[in-house]
Amino acid sequence: MELRSQKTIAAKLLKCGRSRVWIDPARIGDVHQAITSQDVRKLIRDGIIKEKQKTGLSNFKKKKIAEQKKKGRRKGHGSRKGKFGVRYDRKSEWMNKIRAQRTILKEFLKNNSIDKETYKDLYRKTKGGFFRSRAHLISYVQKLKR
Repeated sequence: MELRSQKTIAAKLLKCGRSRVWIDPARIGDVHQAITSQDVRKLIRDGIIKEKQKTGLSNFKKKKIAEQKKKGRRKGHGSRKGKFGVRYDRKSEWMNKIRAQRTILKEFLKNNSIDKETYKDLYRKTKGGFFRSRAHLISYVQKLKR
């Protein structure tokens, strides 16, 4: 039996989607005879037509997803909203990089790997963004020593 119009009317009355309208399979004949919204309203009152519950997210799934996100999963292109600069703050990235490089420079100075003049030169270069990373700085210092 075609109950599309009854389902549509019921969905409007229940304020939900057509897919969430439940019709009692034993009373399909009564629903088929209901033509007006008043008839459908009476069937809703009698409990022949009901609204299905929204499907939620179980705690198990929530925990599983949170665990995966902690590992760094679920960050693909489909999950992203916003530009790169919004997701990864450029300033904090810069701060992390510069702090790491300056720590290495201090260690080199402390271990007498470089003299004070070279330290100042390298410090200025790090401040200017010359080095991409700690590894780049280390390789540059090693080349200087040769």
